[in-house]
Amino acid sequence: MSNETRDGRAWQPDYLLDIDKNKCIGCGRCYKVCGRDVMILKGINEDGDLVMLDDDEDDEIEKKVMAMNDSGACIGCGACARVCPANCQIHGPDRAAA
Repeated sequence: MSNETRDGRAWQPDYLLDIDKNKCIGCGRCYKVCGRDVMILKGINEDGDLVMLDDDEDDEIEKKVMAMNDSGACIGCGACARVCPANCQIHGPDRAAA
C-alpha cells in the first residue's frame, strides 16, 4: 500500500508490528504520542510472561513494558519510533502482519 501526502509526494506507511519486551524500558513515550490505543503498558512476571497490570499483583511484576494492544488501529505514522529511546519497536510496510 502506498499513499501520497497532501501535496502529492509518495508516502509509505510504516506500521508498528511488534515490541521487543527485552529492550523496552516501559517509559510510555510511545503510548503518549499515539492517540489510537495501539499499545498498552503490561507487566512481565517471574516466568517472563506478559500480564495485565493489577494493583493487587504488583509484587509479582518484575518489569513493566509496552505491548501491542490494538495493532489494527496503527496508521503507520512512525511517531512512536521517533520518541522511543530504547529502539525496541519493529516496524514495516506489511499491514497484513498487524
